[in-house]
This record gives sequence, structure tokens and C-alpha cells, in this order.
Amino acid sequence: MEEKTMVADTLEGINAELKKYADMIPQTENKELKQTLKQFRNAAEMSQEQIYSIAREKQYYIPAAKATEDEVSHVRNLFC
Repeated sequence: MEEKTMVADTLEGINAELKKYADMIPQTENKELKQTLKQFRNAAEMSQEQIYSIAREKQYYIPAAKATEDEVSHVRNLFC
């Protein structure tokens, strides 16, 4: 398996994990469990950022172009 594929698969797995935490945390009434899930989520976010940085450095991932000021203003107006 190529390194690029492994990095992409890892990012996909971490992103799926983050979505699960986003679903579970607000549904949990137990404060200790909620705090534990938040800690797991934070650790997963840190891992995601590290893997993302590696992908960017190796040019496995090229982000979309930055939004223009007009595009940002348009989206702000939609929600304000």
C-alpha cells in the first residue's frame, strides 16, 4: 500500500471518529462520560491536525483556494 493511501485512509478514519463523538457528546447525560468523550475527541482532533500537516507537507492533500472577501460576506449575510 502506498504511503499516500495510508495517510488518506487514516484521515478518513479519524474524521469518522470525530463525527461519532459529535453525535455522542450532546446525547450523554453522565457528566464523567461526557468529559471522557470530550477528551477522546480532543485527542482525535490533535491527531487529525498532525496527519493533515503531514499530508500537506508531502503534497498528498491540496486544500481548496481561500474564499474571497465577497464570498465570505455573502455567507455571513446568509446567517446574520
